[in-house]
Amino acid sequence: MPQVLEFKLPDLGEGLTEAEIVRWLVEVGDVVAIDQPVVEVETAKAMVEVPCPYGGVVTARFGDEGSELPVGAPLLTVAVSVGADAGASEEGAGAASGSGSGGAGAASGSGSAGAGSGSGEVESSGNVLVGYGTGAPVARRRRVRPTAVAAAVPARVPVAPVVPVAAPDPVPDAVPGPVAVVSPLVRKLARQHDLDLRKLSGSGRDGLILRADVESAIRALAEDTSAPLPAGFAAPAAGVAPEPEAVPVSGASSAGRTVEGSAAQRIPLRGVRGAVADKLSRSRREIPDATCWVDADATELMAARAAMNSVAGPAAGPKVSVLALLARICTAALARFPELNSTVDLEAREIVRLPEVHLGFAAQTERGLVVPVVRGAQARNAESIGAEIARLTEAARAGRLTPAELTGGTFTLNNYGVFGVDGSTPIINHPEAAMLGVGRIVPKPWVHQGELAVRQVVQLSLTFDHRVCDGGTAGGFLRYIADCVEQPAVLLRTL
Repeated sequence: MPQVLEFKLPDLGEGLTEAEIVRWLVEVGDVVAIDQPVVEVETAKAMVEVPCPYGGVVTARFGDEGSELPVGAPLLTVAVSVGADAGASEEGAGAASGSGSGGAGAASGSGSAGAGSGSGEVESSGNVLVGYGTGAPVARRRRVRPTAVAAAVPARVPVAPVVPVAAPDPVPDAVPGPVAVVSPLVRKLARQHDLDLRKLSGSGRDGLILRADVESAIRALAEDTSAPLPAGFAAPAAGVAPEPEAVPVSGASSAGRTVEGSAAQRIPLRGVRGAVADKLSRSRREIPDATCWVDADATELMAARAAMNSVAGPAAGPKVSVLALLARICTAALARFPELNSTVDLEAREIVRLPEVHLGFAAQTERGLVVPVVRGAQARNAESIGAEIARLTEAARAGRLTPAELTGGTFTLNNYGVFGVDGSTPIINHPEAAMLGVGRIVPKPWVHQGELAVRQVVQLSLTFDHRVCDGGTAGGFLRYIADCVEQPAVLLRTL
């Protein structure tokens, strides 16, 4: 007899507390294999496919595409065959047999036994899911005939709990003490709509307030804005529509006058944009940064790159990009000025100099700005760095970067010249200590060997944490970068 197991959204690592369902990879009634990806989710770090540690028939899915779930919330339920003859069933070949050695609780930290009977043991992967697969080959899913599923699996249809809003009758005053909420997402949603969580009744276990409870209250207010509001609910401002995603409000000019027909749009800061906003805000709060810059003649660097890429025959390799050359120059400069490859431990009041250079580079994608990391960049040549940058850039644009590929950087290279601008004072990528900015390389008048000439000129800027070094060190670092750009042969002395 099948046993129904519940698979919960696993801990995706890096302190992430929720994820948005982007695309379901299975339907109710599909047969899934152990460690087969079942859903694609988007976190504040990356887009990842979540594998299920159980093999069997999908009996229910929880959450629509586009909805957000907190870590630990149910994702789906799987009917797993138990018993000695389970492996012989042709229709259940994708399910786990009863020969596994672990019970439901040992499958992973994110799954637990759901409804169902049977004392047989259930096979599962036993792997700890951390957001990007468990390495097992993906089995092709098969759809089971509805009659077969109905005969083998007790019907179970997930229905989001709908909690009616309390009538505007006397509501008890708020009681001091902790609020029965564990999800930061629920607290944030209530905060955005000025809801008093202490005056809501939760539909979860032990009165836990769920997201559905808050959304139900918001919907009720939107349907009847003229009715008296329950205590703890703040009325929306005049001209504000109740939709949480895009809220048109009356526009106002700089003089304070209302502009007829104009409207603003409220867009929640979440996902990648929310993560970027949090990190940049923290950087501004904690890091006393300073910026210095210099113009450099990049004519010789461009000529050296052209010579590298023109090599034919057995010695020819992949094309080397300007960004790869600048990244290699950065690693050479950090070897000379290790103060800038460090971080600050505020609690210990210590500067921590890091032994390896994990070089981040800013990449603009449809999902927003991300910073993939080239690990061990100090041990790579320009060709190797270029190949890794190309791989990470392609993964970033496709939304396939893992959290591990987006974290752990020690220094960032920001090529904003691709946007057609000359200079910038970027915000440091917390908790790093510095960022090198590179503007566009354009022909400009330049004094070369005592005469005015047209040269390829680039502006370089260095934003650094003034706690880790003074202006002399920062200036020396930037001057070495500029010297290598103007005379690439300078770099040969460090190779």
